Amino acid sequence: MNAVWTEPEAPAPAAASHQAAAKIERETHKLEKRLCREVGRAITDYNMIEEGDKVMVCLSGGKDSYGMLDILLKLKARAPVNFELIAVNLDQKQPGFPEDVLPAYLKQVGVPFHIEEQDTYSIVKRVVPEGKTTCGLCSRLRRGILYRVADELGATKIALGHHRDDILATFFLNMFFAAKLKAMPPKLVSDDGRHVVIRPLAYVAEKDLVRWAQHRGFPIIPCNLCGSQENLQRQVVGDMLRDWERKHPGRLENMLHSLQSVAPSHLLDGTLHDFKGLKPTGVASEDGDRAFDPPELPPVPAMPSAVQVFSLG
Repeated sequence: MNAVWTEPEAPAPAAASHQAAAKIERETHKLEKRLCREVGRAITDYNMIEEGDKVMVCLSGGKDSYGMLDILLKLKARAPVNFELIAVNLDQKQPGFPEDVLPAYLKQVGVPFHIEEQDTYSIVKRVVPEGKTTCGLCSRLRRGILYRVADELGATKIALGHHRDDILATFFLNMFFAAKLKAMPPKLVSDDGRHVVIRPLAYVAEKDLVRWAQHRGFPIIPCNLCGSQENLQRQVVGDMLRDWERKHPGRLENMLHSLQSVAPSHLLDGTLHDFKGLKPTGVASEDGDRAFDPPELPPVPAMPSAVQVFSLG
């Protein structure tokens, strides 16, 4: 798809009487532009949304899915193709779930929606032993229900709210615990071949979604089933990624780009590259021994001396 999904230039924010308020306004405007640009870029790069699509936006009540719906609504108003949005929430009958929050919000923003009520909470609590992780079973049950709902609603795409940091965390979880080099794809076809799943937030940093949720005042609904489980490996890996980004700004962005620039000939998977059949050809190849050249890395900043460290303290 050649059409451009990026947000058009907008006039600078009006000058505020108070300097702090003006700065907040400017930063919020920049954040909105960045979110629209990154979501639009992902949609274009992977042809996520096409003319006539009916996109089922899966809304959990968390900051990510709220942000996804909010940005898709903004893009829909100026997109180069015509498409529909319908928000879908799966009410899993968790104790204390505020059933009125999402319908009230969706009516307020004026988007069509469907609330699917299925008591998966009782199934998960009955099947999973106390103290064990519930996420696996919960996600499988939820996925099957959402696929059925997509058929019933005539949705052509199913949009999930996984962001850049989710994709990178999944990559490391698979590497550390499943011995696989695999992440979350930005677009996939379901196992039964009947549904296309998209992740419009694939390029969006979680910290931007946190700030946007605060700015927009989304009525966040916490997940009491799995969100409160301590020491989940995904939380541990997430903390690792956040620590890296804090100490080395830009590292997560480089990691995301690495998932888009894969060289199978310089890995070890014989199903992706014919190592056994390699023979000299006499012709220069980019897949050759250039891999042994030192990579071009940014210089490591000099460590401060002991005198400097103490003087800073």
